[in-house]
Amino acid sequence: MKNIQLIPHNFRNESIVMIQFPYDKTLIGCVKTIENTRWSQSLCEWYLKKKDFNLHRIFNVFKSIAYVDYSALRTTQNSFETIRKNQRQTYSKTPIPKIYFEQLKLKRYSENTIKSYVSELKKFSTFYTPKDLDTLTTDDIKTYLLHLIQKNKVSTSCQNQAISAIKFYYEKILKHPKLKFDIERPRKSKTLPKTISEKEILNLLKHTINLKHKSIIALLYSSGLRVSELIALKEEYLNFENHTIFIKQAKGFKDRITVLGTSTASVVKKYIEKYNPKDYLFEGQNGGKYSSRSINKFIQRNAKSAGISQHISAHTLRHSFATHLLNNGTDIRLIKELLGHNSIKTTQIYTHVSDCNLRQIESPIDTLIRAQNTENQIIKTNILTKKHIGNIGTSSDIH
Repeated sequence: MKNIQLIPHNFRNESIVMIQFPYDKTLIGCVKTIENTRWSQSLCEWYLKKKDFNLHRIFNVFKSIAYVDYSALRTTQNSFETIRKNQRQTYSKTPIPKIYFEQLKLKRYSENTIKSYVSELKKFSTFYTPKDLDTLTTDDIKTYLLHLIQKNKVSTSCQNQAISAIKFYYEKILKHPKLKFDIERPRKSKTLPKTISEKEILNLLKHTINLKHKSIIALLYSSGLRVSELIALKEEYLNFENHTIFIKQAKGFKDRITVLGTSTASVVKKYIEKYNPKDYLFEGQNGGKYSSRSINKFIQRNAKSAGISQHISAHTLRHSFATHLLNNGTDIRLIKELLGHNSIKTTQIYTHVSDCNLRQIESPIDTLIRAQNTENQIIKTNILTKKHIGNIGTSSDIH
């Protein structure tokens, strides 16, 4: 029987599985039937990207035609799992100085920021285990950051977070002079906020049967809340008479007031009557704040049921709130206050996704075609007029 070997390989910075065998027309024909299989001129091999690889499918294709040897894959996978397991154990055992937590809290950083900073510092410390953090140099930090960029392919936001967490430790805890690296902080990519239409919002609410979930979605959209603000809400912060919501100590430690929609208020009242929350307006099964992760999960699940193709989150509803207000003619300065932005520049990003001005703009191709159609109409009218004038005498002669 013919032999086929599956060999793991790295090609163009991507994990692949090569399908190796001596030249054979029958085997080539079989390989071509496997979806996403490619031929590499440089490797002189057929291969699949690791994400597209399915061993069961390979077995089915070559069943009773060739023996599939996948021992190299099994060895690599076992080695990889061992490495990952060791990394996880080292990470979990990596201690972070207590003073690091304390200083972050004294600086009044949010819980999410503290978690992120601690996680990034632990990753950095794990990378140099068993070396002590206090003995590492700026060159060591630079090496680690290059590893994140080149090997881990981290995003610009993750790279910035790692730099901030490391700098905080050395500058604020160890009181080292301000750290400077040859690697500059990457500029944040300017992406437009994701939004969904008013019709999609209604579909999302229609396909959200659970009263608690419906109340959460309605509040996120109708009031433009951040998910962190929503889970910190208490019943006393809702004013059902004035239709307002008091947001206490939100991002930047600022209090603010936003709107409570009339229809949203009626849904939330029904929710309160049914669930009778104790401490927070929305609580988990065991009490305490509701999980933001759970909120995003059920939003995505219900969005799929509502036929919304794009990936959305709780923040998409906040973006949609601002964009729809702008489309309906609400003053951007008022939107800034409702959202709790520090600067009007932050709010102005919604002008790029708002279509209220776009509706008034005619595409040049439409102007061109409209002008052409008008010209053609004038020509046709002139021809008909000439024909009418030419037929006047003939008509009277007949009579």
